[in-house]
Amino acid sequence: MSDPTKPPGDAEPEGLQAETERLLAELEEARPPHAGPISQIGAALVALAVGVFGAVGSYALGLGRLTAPGPGLWPFAVSVVIVVLSAVLVVTGRGLQDTERFSRASLQTVVGVVTLVALAALLPVIGFEIPSLLLMFVWLRWLGKESWRSSIVISIGAVAAFYLLFVVLLQIPLPRLI
Repeated sequence: MSDPTKPPGDAEPEGLQAETERLLAELEEARPPHAGPISQIGAALVALAVGVFGAVGSYALGLGRLTAPGPGLWPFAVSVVIVVLSAVLVVTGRGLQDTERFSRASLQTVVGVVTLVALAALLPVIGFEIPSLLLMFVWLRWLGKESWRSSIVISIGAVAAFYLLFVVLLQIPLPRLI
């Protein structure tokens, strides 16, 4: 029974505490098992390698100057941040408990990375329209579990919007078919 002296809609402290504990227990059950410190450090080393690769690649593009930045300046800055944060994670990672064991659900991440690599490989060859359309469609349909219709409509609409924004309005020289 609720207290008649309290206005309706006020939660009782015990009820709120019990609900909080129930939700925390449910969240803990839904978590995948921890992969351990070696996986944590391995993930940090992979991120460190990606950061170094990005820094080297963006440096090759040319950094320019702060007053006249080159095409590699911002990718270089982001890569340096990735390297620094990954190095910190290598040092502190043994005690952390947030690495998940590789599971079937982890394949979504693999598919996402593979499709991004495919986009990067196809972009200079056939332009951005078809690879971007395919990337959006794969992510919406198979990773996002959207319907066929919404995957098609959203993919076409997004690529058309990017084309209008970057190619027509901002006149950015992207590799393209059209």
